[in-house]
Amino acid sequence: MSSSVSALDEASPTVNSAEPQAKPKARNKASVVRRLLREPLLHFLLIGFGLFLVYGLFTPSAPPSGSSRIELSAEDLNQLQVTWMAQWKRPPTDEEMRGLIDNRIQQEILYREALALGLEQNDEIIKRRLAQKMEFLAEDVSAIRAPQPEELKAWFEENSAQFALSGRITFRHLYFSPDKRGQQAREDAEQSLQRLAAKPSGSESESGFGDRFMDQNYFVDCSSEQVSKVFGSKFSESLFKLQTSGAWQGPVESGLGWHLIWIETITPGRIPSFEEVDPEQIKSEWTTYRREETKRKAFADIRQRYEIVLPK
Repeated sequence: MSSSVSALDEASPTVNSAEPQAKPKARNKASVVRRLLREPLLHFLLIGFGLFLVYGLFTPSAPPSGSSRIELSAEDLNQLQVTWMAQWKRPPTDEEMRGLIDNRIQQEILYREALALGLEQNDEIIKRRLAQKMEFLAEDVSAIRAPQPEELKAWFEENSAQFALSGRITFRHLYFSPDKRGQQAREDAEQSLQRLAAKPSGSESESGFGDRFMDQNYFVDCSSEQVSKVFGSKFSESLFKLQTSGAWQGPVESGLGWHLIWIETITPGRIPSFEEVDPEQIKSEWTTYRREETKRKAFADIRQRYEIVLPK
């Protein structure tokens, strides 16, 4: 009995000494876990992993195996050669052709990958390009039919104003510069007009009047557009309202200053008859009109299928 008690006494210290050692280890593990849970890097990794899972659920997957094949036809290769020759005026070498093919393959791969990622969405450039393609399709439809002669003439009668012939004018002018004369330029032109009225017409009698002009002083058989390019549209409109009076007139203001005008000849603008206009010009304008009309109607039909909502 005593031996048993002594054995127990000898064993008990061993058990009691192990308990204090186990508790610090457990506390250390819990402390490590708490520190890890408070670690910002772990939070960042967990958030990133969550976003990756969400992206995988809602993002379109890669193109199916059937669409991973890229095949270039003989027509595609011929197009590459034609484009190269149009730019460089010679056929491409074998090495240059391989480079063209590689570029075409790279373009196709990147294009498909961009579609898989949805990069074409909300892209203004892509939207504009696709809209242009739709317009080209409408133009092709309208260009397949040639107009009948009676149809062309009827259309011309309704749109003859766009074939109007511009007026023509031949004139001389004396220039009075605001840069040189300041606010006195118009008054000097009016005084010169009165003095010229008492003199016979001719270059000698006109010497000493006006200032040096940057362009010519004598314009022959000019259209209103040609006059506008030099003097401005306001001057051109005023000029064609004058008459061939055989005397100096004005002053007329331009974008450059003030002018006295002598008109030699003037032919007012007019609308020509159908027979006066080149048939090919009428046909070209008709074709342009039909294309625009076809596009307008096609878009109107398509628009009816959409509900347009604007902010209130």
